[in-house]
Amino acid sequence: MRLDVDGVSWSVGAQRIVDDIHLRARSGEFTGLIGPNGSGKSSLLRLIYRIYKPDTGAIRLDERDIWMISSKEVARNAAVVAQERASDFDFTVSEIVMMGRSPHKGLFHSDTTEDDLIVCDALASVGMLSFSQRSFHTLSGGEKQRVLIARAVAQRAKVLILDEPTNHLDIRYQFEIMDLVQSLGVTTVAALHDLNLAATYCDQLYLIQAGHIVAAGSPTDVLTSKQIESVYGVRAEVITHASTGRLYILFSGMALNSTTDQNS
Repeated sequence: MRLDVDGVSWSVGAQRIVDDIHLRARSGEFTGLIGPNGSGKSSLLRLIYRIYKPDTGAIRLDERDIWMISSKEVARNAAVVAQERASDFDFTVSEIVMMGRSPHKGLFHSDTTEDDLIVCDALASVGMLSFSQRSFHTLSGGEKQRVLIARAVAQRAKVLILDEPTNHLDIRYQFEIMDLVQSLGVTTVAALHDLNLAATYCDQLYLIQAGHIVAAGSPTDVLTSKQIESVYGVRAEVITHASTGRLYILFSGMALNSTTDQNS
């Protein structure tokens, strides 16, 4: 399934947060959104998964405007893994993942044997089946992220939207989560903080500054020393890793006379 963002803008009061964004997430590819904190990445994702409604432009799933179809139909096709927040309710891991089945059921429909099997398969796919009866609150950060991805897998969505999926995770879990997401083979759009993870896993990148896209294309096109210095205000050397053939970024300190612009 393809995701298209066409000329989308969104403001809070007089402040333009997202400004004339055009984005194409091709079927089965991993698309990364990068940019400084406050550049508009998370706001753009919230527009994509219908938390906010754009002031102008349209967001389409396979050429269907998401605001012209029901929220349940959108949820059948697009799953969200937002930044994990504390909950007042103590759900088990299995109950969290079962929430992913909600778009496929009526309001008063109970869980079926098929739902149970789908939940078990989803937990097995992220290596968390043995944790099914554990309290979600007792899990580590990496384990929670895997459970939230399992919920998205159980949703059987064709598009996966992630907001900083590796935020606050140890290095091992960062790679574990990214490997897992890549292995799903679905259309993925993710806001990413770590440029080296973006270079390693993304098929295409959109570099956002102050609500605008300032560069788009392959990691090689977008992650240049000049653009990193211009947007992030740091000096960086971009090299090709000898063993992986992927880009690797070495940071060497603040750029001289940096004026990095970061709007919320």
